[in-house]
Amino acid sequence: MSRWIVGLAAAGIAGHALYRRALARNPVAVLDAADLALTLAKQGGQSGVERVARARYGPDPHQQLEVFAPPGTPRNARLPVVVFIHGGAWNSGRPQDYRFIARSLIAATAPQGCMVVLAGYRLLPQGRWPVMLADGARALRWVADHAATLGGDPQRVVLMGHSAGAYNALALALDKRWLADEGLDADALAGAIGLATPADFLPLDDPASIATFGHCGDLAQTQPINHVHAGAPPLLLVHGADDPRVRPRNSLALAAAMTAAGQPTQALVLDGVDHERLIMAFAKPFARETRPLEAVAAFIAKVCASPPVHSAPQ
Repeated sequence: MSRWIVGLAAAGIAGHALYRRALARNPVAVLDAADLALTLAKQGGQSGVERVARARYGPDPHQQLEVFAPPGTPRNARLPVVVFIHGGAWNSGRPQDYRFIARSLIAATAPQGCMVVLAGYRLLPQGRWPVMLADGARALRWVADHAATLGGDPQRVVLMGHSAGAYNALALALDKRWLADEGLDADALAGAIGLATPADFLPLDDPASIATFGHCGDLAQTQPINHVHAGAPPLLLVHGADDPRVRPRNSLALAAAMTAAGQPTQALVLDGVDHERLIMAFAKPFARETRPLEAVAAFIAKVCASPPVHSAPQ
């Protein structure tokens, strides 16, 4: 018996060490695994989502995306489509580590649900500005071409991102040239959601932003706040009041600029939330903080409330 106890203790110590290494190497993947385990436990072994596509939109390994929908979604369902772009200071991150975003958004928008696309993009050093925006536009071109065949509605697309991914999402939504390069109109987006968005961050003052934008001759053109215009898609800007990495003033300034341009926008600044906790709140281990997910689900419902009239499938 004592030998068995010693063996269990040794296994526990080894497991704890492996967990600590995994957490240090890829904390988002650990968070996603914990979210999946809790989801399966609470839902009788069901994840609540179905991966309906996995695709590459370019030759680089990071030019990939995954598409999730409620299980059994009919091909003619015409669900709203949320395209989520991950953060990671433009130098790290994988879309597959953010599957908890798909699970949380699909559950929060029930009973209709939505389609969630997790989109990757080239990272540093290849992914310097504007490469990550060109990649985002190519991913949206893929969505425009394929969403309808998977049960999504390409006329009701919401862009969403956190941190560096929020920059990508908001830059694509406001600076029309990137989507125009792919034959798309940014103003036709149903909306855009920025979680801790770097929208107005000059002068460059940290290694990540210097590596990503420091080569630009005209840094002002890289800032989403400088591309606000009448007719831009509605924005939801959510920020943690305790965020030391991307200061809340970024979202507050962008909201003020949008309002001045004729698109009334209010930044939602959440007390007691920092940079990491804002995205962690979308995973079940931290779901006691309900405000970010509730705000996002309400925004999706609002901007996608009236589906356009479609012709009968051919």
